[in-house]
Amino acid sequence: MSVSDALAADLRRILPYERAVLTSDEDLIAYGFDAAWFEARALVVVMPRSVQEVAAIHRLAERAGIAITPRGMGSGLSGGAVPSQRAILVNLTRMNRILEIDRINSVAVVESGVITADLQSAVEAQGLFYPPDPSSLRQSAIGGNIAENAGGARCLKYGVTSDYVMALQVVLPDGTIIRTGGKTVKNVTGYDLRSLFTGAEGTLGTITEATLRLLPKPKFARTALARFGSIESAAACVTAVMTSGVMPAAIELLDRLTLECVNDIQPGAFGEICDAVLIFSVDGNYEAGVNGDMEIVAAIAKEHDALQVFVAADDAQAGEVWNARRAVSPALARRRPNKLSEDICVPRSAVAQIIVRIREIAAKYGLEIPVFGHAGDGNLHPNILCDRRDADEVERVRQAGREIFESAVVLGGTLSGEHGIGLLKKQFMELDLGSDTLALMRRIKDAIDPQNIMNPGKIFPEPGGADAFHLGAQTSK
Repeated sequence: MSVSDALAADLRRILPYERAVLTSDEDLIAYGFDAAWFEARALVVVMPRSVQEVAAIHRLAERAGIAITPRGMGSGLSGGAVPSQRAILVNLTRMNRILEIDRINSVAVVESGVITADLQSAVEAQGLFYPPDPSSLRQSAIGGNIAENAGGARCLKYGVTSDYVMALQVVLPDGTIIRTGGKTVKNVTGYDLRSLFTGAEGTLGTITEATLRLLPKPKFARTALARFGSIESAAACVTAVMTSGVMPAAIELLDRLTLECVNDIQPGAFGEICDAVLIFSVDGNYEAGVNGDMEIVAAIAKEHDALQVFVAADDAQAGEVWNARRAVSPALARRRPNKLSEDICVPRSAVAQIIVRIREIAAKYGLEIPVFGHAGDGNLHPNILCDRRDADEVERVRQAGREIFESAVVLGGTLSGEHGIGLLKKQFMELDLGSDTLALMRRIKDAIDPQNIMNPGKIFPEPGGADAFHLGAQTSK
């Protein structure tokens, strides 16, 4: 038998049910990519149903010195769920139970494979609220959200995934099962291991269960859309709103090129094309307070030269605005055959600067780079449109991507606000963090995973730094 055949036989003894161990070319191809540009085939794909099975897989992998790549729904945008070429890909989508919704303690206990939108629906049916809302919430799983520390539009007011992780069950590289945290609001006993595993992108262990903090569901919400003649006016409006005493649930920004793309599939969705649109959402438990906050937001937008301010009269009109916002990604996909979705974060004061800089980079390399994202917290998504069949264009995309990352750091920002590092951005880690911080991260990785079997090749740069930055169907071995 080949190594893969022998490995598959051992895994089938751990997982003795139908389609729990996948080895066909079709399956390995299907699980060999995420929403980024990287592709690779695992040795085998496994579909465990319990933490005990995950632990047994880990023990087998450690004995054999074979890598493990944890995976949820594969909706990530940085290559984090793409397997090393000699890896067991552990797909957790069959571990998809909501184990408990505890209304008294305001927590939910869920397995890693639970779809984010399903959790939100389940808790909202009981008058509770799980705020993190990545755009992929209907396609992404909680385990992946935790591994990447996912965000979303509402994170301006409510925070990112890590703000809701109260406890984790994690399988360490050697198969040891640990729990960290609990249902208590306060917990300062020992190191904060919840934070260590959250955002670690599967490089320290496989997350199998989470206890998540819930909030009371807000009773009222209002939405407004403001159109601006310049990106500078829109950015100044964001700053003014954020210093006004009002805390919006979300402030979304769409630049001119993004609006043009949406207009191609939904004509007039945002009115006449302008340089920038801002979408505001405010919510709360008192209708008068929510209406008052929206009046303040609308007045500030007008003071900052908004061409038009539209305040949705009801939920139906608000839904139309947010449906148009959700149309951005499919609209960009129709513009060109491919897009490289980026995720930078800068201080709010630098939002206009980074967008102007991205426009300069786009002109320099002859590319279309629409920019949209969460302006309230400076988390923007430049999407580089291209055709991957054109080698010259792909090289220009690579150069443009590098300059965007470098520009974000120069402006006091960071490489990622919510998509993670994975394979895509690892070559820029030292630029962002510095060599000493990166060395400390390596020591932590070595201490927990001395054989380097957990999702190897992710986060940590290869020799060559930014000069070795690449795109596409390559992974580290």
